[in-house]
Amino acid sequence: MPIRGNQEQAGEAFATPTIVHFGAALLLSAILNAPWQRVGSAAVLWGLLGLSGLVYEIIVARRMRRQIVYTPEFEDWLFHVLLPLAAYAALAGSAYATLAHAHEAMFGVAAAALLLLFVGIHNAWDAITYHVFVNRGGRMNERPR
Repeated sequence: MPIRGNQEQAGEAFATPTIVHFGAALLLSAILNAPWQRVGSAAVLWGLLGLSGLVYEIIVARRMRRQIVYTPEFEDWLFHVLLPLAAYAALAGSAYATLAHAHEAMFGVAAAALLLLFVGIHNAWDAITYHVFVNRGGRMNERPR
């Protein structure tokens, strides 16, 4: 397989999910700030977002295993699969919990949103430091080409 294809696989496994998590947090914010008549309508949407995120995380895990550019460590699995999986599960679970405990369910939604933001920030920072120190070979004094 050509090198370019390998880099694209790594991007799909590591870079794209970071954007998806930031986008999910932004979408969740928009859903929660819309002037709904009842919380149930919003809960359906954030529940669908949670279920979609769960499916997406399965895809991310498969991509991480298949790419050959980088061997993921525990921290990679934690921040690229496990924590986002927990956030999306919390969204889906909070949507279901809204039926009986709407007020309490909102804490689950808030926790999921914060977790997605923190994961996105961590992963973006991790990607930047990886490119600076590994891809550039630690050549900090050279100008980028």
